[in-house]
Order: sequence, then structure tokens, then C-alpha cells
Amino acid sequence: MTTDRGVDPAEGNGSTRAGDVALVGRPNVGKSTLLNALTGETLSIVTPRAQTTRERVLGIYSDEQAQLVFVDTPGLLEPSYLFQRSMLEEALDAVRDADLVLLLLDATRPEDRPGAEILRLLASRGDALFPAVNKVDAAEVAAVDSLAAWAQDTFGRAVHRISAKAGEGVEALRADLVAALPVSPFLYPADEIAVQPVRFFVAEFVRETIFEQYEEEIPYSTVVRIEEFREAADPVYIRATVYVERASQKGILLGRSGTGIRALGSVSRAKIEAFLGQRVYLDLWVKVLPDWRRKRSSLQYLGYRMPAEAGPRDPRAS
Repeated sequence: MTTDRGVDPAEGNGSTRAGDVALVGRPNVGKSTLLNALTGETLSIVTPRAQTTRERVLGIYSDEQAQLVFVDTPGLLEPSYLFQRSMLEEALDAVRDADLVLLLLDATRPEDRPGAEILRLLASRGDALFPAVNKVDAAEVAAVDSLAAWAQDTFGRAVHRISAKAGEGVEALRADLVAALPVSPFLYPADEIAVQPVRFFVAEFVRETIFEQYEEEIPYSTVVRIEEFREAADPVYIRATVYVERASQKGILLGRSGTGIRALGSVSRAKIEAFLGQRVYLDLWVKVLPDWRRKRSSLQYLGYRMPAEAGPRDPRAS
């Protein structure tokens, strides 16, 4: 079928290029902002806080000759509990599997770089690796120059200097990625912009609002799952559960006389309605799932993939 962009993704006549591009880097380097800038769509939630992205988020950019399937990944961190190990493995798998790897470095934190083992994995991708220094508009010139020189020495590759937030250098970066793609028919229809189901984005809007409205451990101790989605209803009925680790956290989310959960629901609903283009009835619930970030059974129940090797067993894990 020919799409409205004039490209038949099934032709595969040697005139088109397509492939996966993994966006990787330390927490809070701007991967989600860059994904949104590269695709021209708001697909990955963005907050000023680290470790916002927990799962791979796929965003698709297509023009008449090329299709880039960007994979936003959790930050490359040193895991301290099971859930962080799961997130790290998601990112490392993307580095191993993607056609191209875009390593993002933060010019405002030039010393915050991936560890030695991860650097070796990145370097092993050779010409498929594209290092980029982000936030050049917010950093000192000397810091940008120093970080770019380190990346070029480490990987033997030219380094892009960009600002994902301001859009500086993004077009040139995308053009270089397109040129490096393998010759291939499109992997998805040319009018697709994302792969995840609508439920995923709805849950992400609620989680983004939690990051915006709460501080300290509350955002990191919560996970959102959509339990019911009646798309044919008017307004669309959505029942979502916010899981927390402790009863005290449930009390904070609910707030006095339910003021907290109502505020969370109101802001989240507005985002979801803008996304769907329809009226929404958002039915939010809060439940306690004790210590879910450290329990394999809880993480599997919530739908997270577990790493093959989880390391020494956490005595608190079930």
C-alpha cells in the first residue's frame, strides 16, 4: 500500500534506507528531548529529573527516501537495585542490537561519562556509533570543546555538537544518520510516528504529571498501569492504577480529603485529551505494591522484562 507520503514501504527497490537508531547516554543527558526533536513529535516524556525514561520508547521519522526508527532508552547508570538493573539491560540491549547508536553526552556535566565497560561496548560498534555533545547552548565553550575532544579521542569518530532543546545541530545530525542507514525497505508504514499502543502513552502522561507535582522519592516509587480503556465511550473511559511502595506514599498521593489525587487526575486528563483529541473520564486509583522496585515477582507482574543475570539475590526480594 502506498502511504500519503508517497512511499511504498514494501517496495524495497534499493532506493530507500531504513534502520533502528538507539539513543543512549547517562541519565538526564537529554535523550527524550532529542527523540522528540528528531521526530518532530512529543513521544517521550521530559522532566528535569534523572531516570525519567524506564522502558524503550520508539519514535519514527520518515521522509521520501529514509526511515529512522529512534529508540529512546533508560540512562546508562550504575544499578543499585533490581529495577535499575532491568533498565540498564534495556539500554545495553539497544546498543548491541540497533543498526546505529547515538551516544549523547552532556556538555553541562562534562565529567559524567559512561563507565569503562560500557565505553568498551560502545566503541565495539565502530562506524555505527555517532557521539554527540548536547546542551551546547547552556555550557561553557571550553567544556564543550573538552568533551568533544575526549569523545573523538575515545571513539575515533567526528562529534556532533547540538542542543536538543533549541534544535541547534539536530538537522545535520539527522542527515548524517540517514546517510549511514542500510539500504532497506521501510520497517513501518511511512505515516507511523510511534510503535507503542495508546495505553502506553496514557500511562506515561500520568507518570509525567507525578514527576511534575511531587518531589523526592515519590516519582521513583510509583508506576502507572492502565487497567481499563473504553475507547468507544464518550467520554473515553480510562481506569488507571498508580502503584506505590509504601502506605505513606499512598497517603501523599491521595492528599487530604483526596485533593492530591484530584489534582493529579485533572492535569493528567488534560494531557490525555490533547493527545487523543477526545473527551476523557480518567478514573485514578492508588494501590500499595510493597518494595516493587526490588522484587522480581512484582516487576514481572508489572510487565517489566528481567535481565538474564540479576546478580546476587536481594534478601528483600521475593
